[in-house]
Amino acid sequence: MISLTQFKRWVTVIAASVILASACGTALAQNVKAQPDNALALRHIMQDLDKNTQAISHGIEEKDWPLVAKLAALIADHPTPPLGEKVRILTYLGTDALAFRGLDKDAQAAATAIQKAADKEDGPGVIAAFGKMQAACMACHNSYRAPFLQHFYGKQ
Repeated sequence: MISLTQFKRWVTVIAASVILASACGTALAQNVKAQPDNALALRHIMQDLDKNTQAISHGIEEKDWPLVAKLAALIADHPTPPLGEKVRILTYLGTDALAFRGLDKDAQAAATAIQKAADKEDGPGVIAAFGKMQAACMACHNSYRAPFLQHFYGKQ
């Protein structure tokens, strides 16, 4: 039996992990075009993060540092799924939840670094931090995306 503290830690891990997966861009939303009736809130969060990530890329090209900073803040501090969904995800991830959370923390830290660099109009700093965020996202997607889609949506 897990303690309340352990349960809260797992829920936090899942919530943060969701942030990582979504902060990376397309994550789950890209492979499934239509929204099934059983779509998780996570899918919508991922779609928003994908839009923000794409907009950051465009903002970098345009050197629109205020926009880049704003979008990076949205990625670093995006909404999380409702508690019941977090528990479902946590249950699915099991012992992988901590690794998932670690990747999420990496993506959050990179998004925060993007924001700080953009606030300073430091283009090279923004680009370096954006690369780190994308690397964290890809690591998560490579490890969890396909199995997650299979488990929750039956998609190969």
